[in-house]
Amino acid sequence: MGTHWNGPGNAPWALQTRVHRAVDCTGRWQGTVPADLPADTQALSLDHNTIRTLTNASLLQYPHLETLSLRENRLELIEPGAFLSSRDLRNLSLADNALGTNYAVTAAALGSLPALRKLDLSGNHLTEDMVAAMLRNLSSLESLSVARNLIMRLDSSVFEHLGQLQELNLEKNYIYDIEGGTFEGLLGLQRLNLAYNYIPCIVEFGLTQLKTLNASNNVLEWFLSAEGEAVFELETLDLSHNKLLFFPLLPRQSKLHTLLLRDNEVSFYRHLPNATALLDVTVQFLVTEGNTTNITTLSLWEEVSSSNLSSLSFLDMSQNQLWYLPAGFLGRMTSLSHLKLNQNCLETLHIQDREPLGELTDLDLSHNRLGDLQLGLGPLPSLRALNLSANRLRSVPPHTFAHTWITTVDLSHNPLQLCPQQASADGAEDPVCMDLRNIASLRRLDLAGCGLEVVPSRAFSGTPLTHLDLSNNQGALARGPQPLRAIALMLQVLSLRNTGLPPSGEDIDFSGFQNLLSLDLSDNSLTSFPESLSGLSLQTLDLRGNRLPSLPLHALQKQLGRCLSVLYLSQNPFDCCTLEWWDFLHQLRTVNVVDRGQVTCNSSSTLIGAERLPASILQRCRWKTVNMALLYLVLTLPACLTLLVALAVIFLTFKHKLLQLVKSQYRVSSPY
Repeated sequence: MGTHWNGPGNAPWALQTRVHRAVDCTGRWQGTVPADLPADTQALSLDHNTIRTLTNASLLQYPHLETLSLRENRLELIEPGAFLSSRDLRNLSLADNALGTNYAVTAAALGSLPALRKLDLSGNHLTEDMVAAMLRNLSSLESLSVARNLIMRLDSSVFEHLGQLQELNLEKNYIYDIEGGTFEGLLGLQRLNLAYNYIPCIVEFGLTQLKTLNASNNVLEWFLSAEGEAVFELETLDLSHNKLLFFPLLPRQSKLHTLLLRDNEVSFYRHLPNATALLDVTVQFLVTEGNTTNITTLSLWEEVSSSNLSSLSFLDMSQNQLWYLPAGFLGRMTSLSHLKLNQNCLETLHIQDREPLGELTDLDLSHNRLGDLQLGLGPLPSLRALNLSANRLRSVPPHTFAHTWITTVDLSHNPLQLCPQQASADGAEDPVCMDLRNIASLRRLDLAGCGLEVVPSRAFSGTPLTHLDLSNNQGALARGPQPLRAIALMLQVLSLRNTGLPPSGEDIDFSGFQNLLSLDLSDNSLTSFPESLSGLSLQTLDLRGNRLPSLPLHALQKQLGRCLSVLYLSQNPFDCCTLEWWDFLHQLRTVNVVDRGQVTCNSSSTLIGAERLPASILQRCRWKTVNMALLYLVLTLPACLTLLVALAVIFLTFKHKLLQLVKSQYRVSSPY
């Protein structure tokens, strides 16, 4: 069924009220309205209680009520005279109750509120007929929510008495059909929320006074505005999470600044059969209403290009099926500041000088199939952030960043190699490389997972980076961080996870990185702690997934230990008998070991949690740390004593023979 809209939207559910006397009785297990509250109460909250019935006498003693909230009770009935003493009530929330049970009686009670401006009937199991009955005498309403009910179809009888309504929330119902003229009488309607329903299409959209329309999370296959030159007040249109096949056919004249088309099936159809040019591509829409079927034939690109998109500043077309963008498509969006084209099928993108996007600051082209990116000379002078992650780019034209103020570039997960490459035999550099030198405005650069074979020593010269991610480029820094010397003093955040750093900390010199605040060295198979880190003022350090047997205690007692606040240590084979540094970290109390529960140590080839070592392990470690000289003395003393005793026995046994032998050897003649 087609959905026809004729006549002159929904944003956050909020209407502010000036409150002088407020009473909060939320969650008190009240079965009735308390009778002992101040008589001049103007705002009363009774949310999350167990009230089943609002009787005629429930509010008699509170004649000054302006705001009443009864959310999440067990309300089944509001007696007809319940609000007769509350003629000044302006804001009423009855959400998440069971008012569908006695809706006719409740409708009579609501009809006695001439000043009511805001009403919330969400989550009450109401059908469209019940809603129509309850709204019949509420012509003063400006804000209405009937979300999370059982509404399936809408026609003009549901809202025909609500001429003052400005915002309407119909999300999370079961709406599949909206008849023509449903909103015709809502001349002041500005915000309409139809999200999370089952609407198949919107055609002849003609709500010229609407400022915000949220039709996300439906099953829309197309969106067609009414023909004509009427000026629409529409500023925000959310059609995300639908099944749109075509770019929406928007009003020719509008004030649209935000268009959300995320997660649809939008594509352009240059390669359709029998289409010799894009302007030849037409589509026929069959719109059925009752016994009438209308066939509308449209030239797609002609209709898109005829819409005035000069005020559009935010366009999200991510998660669609875009293979390309038509020539001139972006050129009409002269105010565009944010463009999201990520998660599409783009293989090439050329932005020419004739379609300059002078206001564009944020461009997301990640998760496409881009192998060719061509930007004209200076079409993006205001660009600040460019996301090219997860494409097939081997390089980007050198002039891409030459005339911009770009500060953030994400090139992660592209098959890149960095310039300057090693010169060939004729002295020329390999032209297929990414030149990131001399980009004076660039501060943040992500090169994770690019398969970098090596980081050249002058790869970032002239580019004052403060944040650099080289993660998952195994072997790129096999010689250590020396290639980063040119930017060492500027770097504040550095990720070197899984970059093949030398295993010995003695071969890794970070002494020049004096302004570094965050460092990731995880998954590098380090066998010793880099001593050069002890003099840095790091606040965050990640050492997970290495082969460290311990951390040097003296390093934690220096500048590193005084500044460190966040530390990751798990997946290292720490020695259970050399955990003095672990105890020192406990004493510091300023270092948060985020993965403390996963830190283990090795004792006799058994992994044990370092947080609570068993007494037997501690005892074993004590024996290992006993003075080895004393141990050797104890072991050798018995042998020495045995040897002395043996020598003494031998001497005593052969004493006389030995003396005679000595005398015979040294006998001399007498002087007489």
